[in-house]
Amino acid sequence: MYIVPKPMKIEILDNYQIGIKFENEEKKVFDMKKYINKKFYQKLRNVEYFKKAKIFGNTIQWENGEDIAPENLYYDSVAKEE
Repeated sequence: MYIVPKPMKIEILDNYQIGIKFENEEKKVFDMKKYINKKFYQKLRNVEYFKKAKIFGNTIQWENGEDIAPENLYYDSVAKEE
């Protein structure tokens, strides 16, 4: 099991992206576009539903249980340009 920093704050961005501030003060952007066409994530194509993302433990989750593995959330995010 990987130990990765927890998300402390999220911001829903345009084009299915999520800005994340992690507990180690890193600011990154996670791109959900490669996920939303998979069956498990189909509801996220609805932008209003996508915007309902919440921090849940070590990751981000939506109302119906869709979530991202914490290690994917951290390692697949790119540094946010200020």
